[in-house]
Amino acid sequence: MSLKLAAFVDGSVYSASVCDHAAWLANLNAPSRIMVTHMLGRRSRQSVPADLSGNLSLGARTDLLTKLSAADEEWAQLALARGRAILEDVAARLAEKTDAAVETRLRHDDLADAVAEQDADVIVVGKRGEASGYAREHLGSNLERVLRGSDKPVLVANYEFSPIERCLIAYDGGTSIAKAVRYLSGTDASAYAGIAFHILKAGEDTPDTRAELEGVAATLKQAGLTATWEIRAGEPEQAIPDAAVEKKSQMLIMGAYGHSRIRNLIIGSTTTSLVRSCRLPILMFR
Repeated sequence: MSLKLAAFVDGSVYSASVCDHAAWLANLNAPSRIMVTHMLGRRSRQSVPADLSGNLSLGARTDLLTKLSAADEEWAQLALARGRAILEDVAARLAEKTDAAVETRLRHDDLADAVAEQDADVIVVGKRGEASGYAREHLGSNLERVLRGSDKPVLVANYEFSPIERCLIAYDGGTSIAKAVRYLSGTDASAYAGIAFHILKAGEDTPDTRAELEGVAATLKQAGLTATWEIRAGEPEQAIPDAAVEKKSQMLIMGAYGHSRIRNLIIGSTTTSLVRSCRLPILMFR
């Protein structure tokens, strides 16, 4: 089945990784289509106070405002040219890595609004944006809003792409992760047949929990996927990253919200901690 992907790039160091993850997903579900968008943004470049009147005479004030207007126009043209250059580079990179149909576009809208409007099966974004750079503990300022605004799976690309053969599913029994299981075991499950899935539940080992995980693994196996499971003592914030390292996982699948369904916090404290700490791409379901 063809997959429609919406990838968002900003020219940061994560843009190449966004392309590579989108290409990987497109190749699994060929033939696919990738729409790549660069947001021009609404940030003002003005570095002087908004009230420029001060003690200036009318003529001086008018001259200053004229110069500022011209500078703003020049900045807008440069931003447009830069956006086009970013998209040209992205299209060239994707052409090297996938046969998927690729479309590019520039938008002035807010990123979260643009994501919500996408007619796509999966959204692909970088873990951090241009302003965040390499700061490991700093999440991109738009990431939470993207996760809240999209009712589609969101693939959060890590700094660098690696081939994905082993995947850890962070299972908590909530409705969000249940969506992930349904997605993987759906009609297109054969696309993921080459990936080994390991289901992890952090917490107490009980008969009910064992039965639940056995059921999840059976669902994936019936869809033709490879699945194992384990229960690991400890808090999810520690148990999940430890398991990812031990199992040599190359991607994490999790729900953006846990079983409690408390949504007035930033995504969910466990989710935020894991996105920060795991050096893996994360396929997240709301």
